[in-house]
Amino acid sequence: MSNFRTFLRSGHSPTLFAAFLYFSFSCCIWVLNGAMAPFISETFNLTPAQKGLMLSIPIIAGAVMRFPLGLLSQYIGRKNATLVEMGMIALAMLYGVFMVNEFNDLLKMGVLLGIAGASFGVALSLGSGSFPPQHKGLAMGLVGAGNVGTAVSVLVAPPLAQWLGWQAVYGVAAAAILVPMIVMVVFAKEPPDVDKHAGFREHIACLFEKDGWVFSLIYGVTFGGFIGLITFLPTYYYDQFGVSKVQAGQLTMLAAFMGAFVRVLGGWISDHWGGLNTLTIVLTVVAVTLTLVGLSSSSLIMTTLLLITCFAALGAGNGALFQLVPLRWPLSTAVAGSMIGEIGALGGGLVPNAMGLSKQYLGTYLWGFVLFAVLALIMLVVMRIMQVRWTRTWAEKGGRARVHAHPAAPASPQQQPTPAGLRRAD
Repeated sequence: MSNFRTFLRSGHSPTLFAAFLYFSFSCCIWVLNGAMAPFISETFNLTPAQKGLMLSIPIIAGAVMRFPLGLLSQYIGRKNATLVEMGMIALAMLYGVFMVNEFNDLLKMGVLLGIAGASFGVALSLGSGSFPPQHKGLAMGLVGAGNVGTAVSVLVAPPLAQWLGWQAVYGVAAAAILVPMIVMVVFAKEPPDVDKHAGFREHIACLFEKDGWVFSLIYGVTFGGFIGLITFLPTYYYDQFGVSKVQAGQLTMLAAFMGAFVRVLGGWISDHWGGLNTLTIVLTVVAVTLTLVGLSSSSLIMTTLLLITCFAALGAGNGALFQLVPLRWPLSTAVAGSMIGEIGALGGGLVPNAMGLSKQYLGTYLWGFVLFAVLALIMLVVMRIMQVRWTRTWAEKGGRARVHAHPAAPASPQQQPTPAGLRRAD
C-alpha cells in the first residue's frame, strides 16, 4: 500500500482518475451495439454475415478515428481533445435515438459509435503523462483498466434494452457521458511530457518506423482480440448455447471484467519483469485458449472458463504493450499510442466478420477462433525476432525501462546517442 501511495504521489492522480473515467465511459458506449446485438438482430432479422458486419463497423470506425484524435491532441492539448470527443459522442447518441429505422441506419450508427472508440491513445497518454518512466506501465494499466466499461455495457445494456427498448439505451448513454466531461473539466491537468517545439513531421514520425507497425500488429491480437470478442460474444452465447439475451450479456461480462482487471496487473508486472517477457506468455496463452474455445462449443462451462483465461491473457498483453510505448516514444506517446491503437483495433474488426463468415459458409465458428489463434503465434515469432534490436537500443533485457533514461529523450532511438557499450542495430 505504501508503494502504491508513492506511485500516486509521483504523478498527478486526479488526472489519472479523470482519464480512467473518460476511457471507461467511452468503452461502454463503443460496444453498445454488441451488447444489444440479440435485440437488434431480432428487430432486423439479420443473417450471421450481417451480424458480423454490424458488429465490426464500430470497431473499425473507432480504430480509424484514433490517430486523428491523437494528432489533434498534440496541438490543442489532450484534455481539450477529450472534451471535444465527448461532446461529439453525446450528439452521436441522439442520432441513435431518433434516426435508426433500418439496417443501413444501423451501419451509420456503428460509424458514430466509433467516435467513442477513438479515446484510447489520448486517455492513456493524458493519465500517465505526469508519471516517471519507471511507473508509466502501472499508470497506463490503471487508465487502460477503463476497458471495464465494456463489461459494464454488456451487463447493463441488455436489461435496459429489455425495459426501455434498445434505441432508448442510446439516450441513456448521451446523458451518462456528461459525468466524465464534468470530472475532466474540474480535476484534470495537461501533463508536461510534450515537445512544444516539435513540428508535424516529428509528431507523425512513428508512422514511418517499423517498430510502430510491429507494435500495432501485436496490439491487433491483444486489444483487437479483446474488443472484437467482447463485441461478438453476446451473439455467440445467444446463438450457440441458447441462453437468454440478458444471460448472454452476463456471461460476456465475466470475461470482459477479467480482461480489464488484469490489464492493470499486466502493466505492473511489465514494469518489474519487462513487457517483452510478459507478451511472450500472453501470446502463447491466447493461441492455445482460442483454439480450445473453438473445440469446446458443446460445453457452456468449459467455453466460459477458457474465455475468462483468454481474456486475462489479453488484458495482461494490453498492459504489457503499453508499458513499452512510452519507453520507445517518450515525447510523442499520445500520437504513437493512437497510431498503435488505431491499427491494432482494426484487428478487432476482423473477429466478428471472421466468426460470421465461418458460421454462414462453414457451418461452425471454429475456424474463426483458429484464425485468430494463428495470428497470435505469428506475432509471437515476429516479436521475438525484433526484441534483439529493441533491447540493444531503447529497453533493458525483457523490455524493462532503462534506469538512466531521461524523460526528455528524443522520440526516436535513431535520434539519440547510443548508450556506452551498446551497439545500435538499425
